[in-house]
Amino acid sequence: MTGFASAIYRGTVIHTRLRPVRHKLRYSVPMLLLDLDELDALSRSVPGFSSDRFNLFSFHGRDHLAGDGVPLRRQVEQALAQAGLDPVGAIRVLCMPRVLGSAFNPLSVFFCHDPEDRLKAVLYEVNNTFGQRHSYLIPADPGLEGPQRQVCEKRLYVSPFLEMAMRYHFRLSAPGERAGVSIEARDEKGLVLSACFSGRRQELTGANLLGLLPRYPALALQVLGGIHWEALKLWRKGLRPLPRPLPPAEPVSLGTPRGTP
Repeated sequence: MTGFASAIYRGTVIHTRLRPVRHKLRYSVPMLLLDLDELDALSRSVPGFSSDRFNLFSFHGRDHLAGDGVPLRRQVEQALAQAGLDPVGAIRVLCMPRVLGSAFNPLSVFFCHDPEDRLKAVLYEVNNTFGQRHSYLIPADPGLEGPQRQVCEKRLYVSPFLEMAMRYHFRLSAPGERAGVSIEARDEKGLVLSACFSGRRQELTGANLLGLLPRYPALALQVLGGIHWEALKLWRKGLRPLPRPLPPAEPVSLGTPRGTP
């Protein structure tokens, strides 16, 4: 046992589109759960992993949020404070690592805990393939037993084949032996698209990281290539790109636990 809260989650992503054409894809991905307070210790003790410098696998703070070099913990704490959600304890991000220096994360999820390690809020960071980024900060429901259910208005253009007038419905729990995140995109007529990730925990060790390398030697290219390949399939099914609006002026939008007005 390493004693770290940080871990590897090897799992599967499934996307299912229902309207206006049906389309489904499934692929395997490795995700890391990284406690922001453990990054320096992980860099020293896990062979093949580094924080903010090149390695076989790495995590770079500038790949996330403002991308300006300000520590991620400080940025998340500022967003939480602006939403009236301080104080905060552990902050852990579920994302794909850089592999051989490259990474692309369509979605990174920051799990924000209180000092007693209870889930306090979730920050969903979304990147599109046009170099734009936006985050959705949603308080956790402290009285809820079981998975959190959260809702927010879509603010960032992601797929060129999805309208902007949609709401995201999230369902997730803080990662344990398994990690699971599901998202439904709904418009006024109902469900349009669902996406989910489910993975099983492994210890974050050099040996386990090395075991990922033969299957994911160019993870970022695999993810981006897959996105564009699926877009071509949708285009061949008759869908056409929609106009892309400017991204939101503010970097973070607020959502609500489901059922909150």
